[in-house]
Amino acid sequence: MLKLAKTSLLTIGMMTSSMLASDILVTVNGKNITKQDAQTFVTTSAPQAIYGQLTESQKTLVKDRLIEKILFTELAQKEKIDEKLEFKKTIEKIKDDLIVSLWMKEQMENAIVSDSEAQKFYEANRDKFLEKASINARHILVETKKEAEDIIATLKPLKNKVLLDKFVKLAKSKSTGPSATRGGDLGSFSKGQMVPSFSKAVWALENGQITLTPVKTKFGYHIIYLNEKILETTVSYDKVKEKIVSSLKQQQFSVKVGEIAKELKSKATIVDLSIDKNVTK
Repeated sequence: MLKLAKTSLLTIGMMTSSMLASDILVTVNGKNITKQDAQTFVTTSAPQAIYGQLTESQKTLVKDRLIEKILFTELAQKEKIDEKLEFKKTIEKIKDDLIVSLWMKEQMENAIVSDSEAQKFYEANRDKFLEKASINARHILVETKKEAEDIIATLKPLKNKVLLDKFVKLAKSKSTGPSATRGGDLGSFSKGQMVPSFSKAVWALENGQITLTPVKTKFGYHIIYLNEKILETTVSYDKVKEKIVSSLKQQQFSVKVGEIAKELKSKATIVDLSIDKNVTK
């Protein structure tokens, strides 16, 4: 039994060492550069970037910079930069900021928001979690009213998929707008994003309909096809829960830190030497 236990522990130890070794990218004079180091480096310049998703050349560049950092650090230590007065003064200046920053981080992490608190906030502030109404549409843009009327005459008898397919085909062959290559697809947009006459016409349509008269704008004459109209809706609690919790934690943190600051100031001896003593109240 004891032998089996020893074997199990040895196996676990080997697995752990293997997992740790798999995180090491490079060793430089015995010092490890890990995937976590690389990710930290990448995040500093591009917060949304992921090291594992970089190209091989980008990964090589990141590793080169981290290697150089270790080598430069070693060189600076050999030249005893850390013993110079300027270095010591700089360390003293940033030490207080670092201590306060870490303390603040702990206070933020200690903030606790329950599910019921987050749910209560959501119910009381539903108006803050609205998704604006939006439109998804296509258009055909031509230079003259006559061209627009001819296209409408071609499309008017058609319905459903036949109408959509023909509209896309005509948009590609007739439209002078940049969306022509996409079959006139304008994507999604909300009220006020398009010029007034275009906006008024498109919002008056129902799904699958076209404008039956040309819509004039400064760009020319448009025939509009409405793919879909999405009405204003309230975002579900599950989708915003994380943001609500984060916001409430921030509020809780701000109140707590404010109270601590007030208490500390009341107990401290503070002499404001910037006040002009010659000024009488």
